[in-house]
Amino acid sequence: MSKEFFAALQDRRSIYPIGKDVNVSDEKIQEIVNEAVKHTPSSFNSQSARVVVLLGEQHDKLWNITEKTLKAIVAEDQFAPTAEKMAMFRNGYGTVLFFEDQAVIEGLQTAFAGYADNFPLWSLQSAGMLQLVIWTGLEVEGLGATLQHYNPLIDDEVKKEWNIPASWKLLAELPFGAPLAPAGEKEFSPLEDRVKVYK
Repeated sequence: MSKEFFAALQDRRSIYPIGKDVNVSDEKIQEIVNEAVKHTPSSFNSQSARVVVLLGEQHDKLWNITEKTLKAIVAEDQFAPTAEKMAMFRNGYGTVLFFEDQAVIEGLQTAFAGYADNFPLWSLQSAGMLQLVIWTGLEVEGLGATLQHYNPLIDDEVKKEWNIPASWKLLAELPFGAPLAPAGEKEFSPLEDRVKVYK
């Protein structure tokens, strides 16, 4: 079991070229997200994570919105690389949007005032765990993905388009699809500089 777990972590890489021709059902994608949201830990069991899954035309719409938003702020003569990146994400099958419900966090800050400064940080830690769990879960099913951060630039349009509650704060976007190319080589810093063990 341990070997399978770490093999999945090792195989989870940033896959940029993705396509729409996937062999995973929408129901399986939702199951991965549901299980991850249910079982990923959160401080004080706050369960502040919120997720929106966009598939098909809804996925395409997100990257159209993002491209339009960026076009308004990137110089026209420098926009070509951005347009290519948007096309690459749009070429995928779906996108997972990750949110944290600020109303939950603020409620905890009120209820446990002594920890008030910590709850936003703990929220982000939990969100990072959830992102890893969903990303790895999709990889296990043969899907490729990358974690993107076009928030807060697209926040208002996203909330408007998909009727997102005002208290949900967008943290990241995970476009996914059929991998069209492998991940690049990855270099690792020496573990002895990063891990210390005392007995």
